[in-house]
Amino acid sequence: MNKCVLVGNLTRDPEHTTTASGISVCRFGVAVNRNYPNSNGEREVDFFNVVTWRGLADNCAKYLVKGNKVAINGSIQMRNYEDKEGNKRTSVEVVADDVEFLSPRGENNGGGQAAPAPKKPVMELEPVDDNELPF
Repeated sequence: MNKCVLVGNLTRDPEHTTTASGISVCRFGVAVNRNYPNSNGEREVDFFNVVTWRGLADNCAKYLVKGNKVAINGSIQMRNYEDKEGNKRTSVEVVADDVEFLSPRGENNGGGQAAPAPKKPVMELEPVDDNELPF
């Protein structure tokens, strides 16, 4: 069974494209902290390339920016291809089945342009005379 779960922060703004047949694709990177320190006492970070498809790709492109925290459920996929010079390359990426946006709306932990959160109206309270209370 090929399943993975990642929780981390976007390392770059999502790149949204469309295939020749009109299917939406969104690619972005995620940095995930390891649960344990290395021999020097430092926490290491792993970097993963993530790809989403169709409606999920549209939502990721619309709402995510660099620095946002996400939870990803998906599978690991390896692709073989040739680069521009004709060299054979291998790419490992996470194909996301589900991406949960963990950063509050409007909060931006990175350098992207997140939409500001709507301001809540402030309700002013008037003082109450204790003698007017029925209890």
